[in-house]
Amino acid sequence: MDIESYIRTTPDFPKPGILFRDFTPLLAHGPAFAALIDQLKARYADSQIDVVVGIEARGFVLASALAYALGAGTVLVRKAGKLPHEPHAQEYELEYGSSILEISRDAFQDGQRILIVDDVLATGGTVGAALKLIQSHFSVSIEALVFLMELDALNGRQKLPAVPIHSVFHY
Repeated sequence: MDIESYIRTTPDFPKPGILFRDFTPLLAHGPAFAALIDQLKARYADSQIDVVVGIEARGFVLASALAYALGAGTVLVRKAGKLPHEPHAQEYELEYGSSILEISRDAFQDGQRILIVDDVLATGGTVGAALKLIQSHFSVSIEALVFLMELDALNGRQKLPAVPIHSVFHY
């Protein structure tokens, strides 16, 4: 099945000159979504993953489905102010300003093997902040960073530490 055909390209969104890659049609098509998750499951089935981490917001969808397929748990990395108890936080820079990511203080047990999943690797800022947040506060093994799409021209991969990176599609 050609799952990439379910990714819709919308020109000039959210501003002129941007080609937005929208994967909501892929999520809406059950067989295509299942094929994507099956592909990722096959890649990591022998990795003994304990937890799949999803980055807000679209990473939640992919991480949860992959965690279920692997028989693993799911941990959410949220934007500031969304977790109900005292979280660990990490500030990071955006193109125009800064933002904060948070994770629950009890998110992991020492030694767990994790995957970090998000929808798009662009500049690497968000996933870099998530990595720093996790590595600063937890003793876990980050097995890989997993993305549905990677925007190669933005060089986000080069800005990240030496962690295996897998992107299903490259644009």
